[in-house]
Amino acid sequence: MCNFLLADEINRASPKVQSALLEAMEERQISLDGETHKLPQPFLVMATQNPVETYGTFHLPEAQMDRFFMKLSMGYPVAEEEMLILERTEMYNPINNITEPAMTVDDIIALQGEVRNVRVDEKVKKYIVELVGSTRNDRNATLGISPRGSIALYKAAKAFAFIYERDFVTPEDVKSAAVPVLAHRIILSPQGKSEFGTGEAYIRSVISSAPVPAM
Repeated sequence: MCNFLLADEINRASPKVQSALLEAMEERQISLDGETHKLPQPFLVMATQNPVETYGTFHLPEAQMDRFFMKLSMGYPVAEEEMLILERTEMYNPINNITEPAMTVDDIIALQGEVRNVRVDEKVKKYIVELVGSTRNDRNATLGISPRGSIALYKAAKAFAFIYERDFVTPEDVKSAAVPVLAHRIILSPQGKSEFGTGEAYIRSVISSAPVPAM
């Protein structure tokens, strides 16, 4: 029972543990001894995954992958960032330097409310539906994007617009959010793997070939 659940190297968890997260991630509730308990709001699951080492790990089921809002790859830090890492870890653990939270739970709830008020034109909604729909009848994809993916892209585009201090969504917001929101939900066919290699490359191809609505 928490607001923020961090699952470090989630692919080391057994399938039974991973399946236990499905109800929490989708319904925002847990069931214990036949009784349902609502999770506090807001509730967020963040998980890390080692993409290289596979020994002793378990494949995440598609149903669970579809429940993750975004998948991001941090990559390596640039030289300047790595210099800062060395300096900050020389004398103490940087976590010990945190004296107070950056924001409160109430701040997050208020920001979520403001994002909901961002307007989305019908043309942009149709653009999202067409992007997602094009993956469902494509021989490059064994499994296309589900409606849960289109909902996530819709919400992410609104969040991008809010970050850039706009009260309306543009097609560029949709494009900016599409790869991290959709790529992990795709299962490529053998032909798709041969042509694109990764879900990220496939989604970029879908974006580049889809007509963009005029605003």
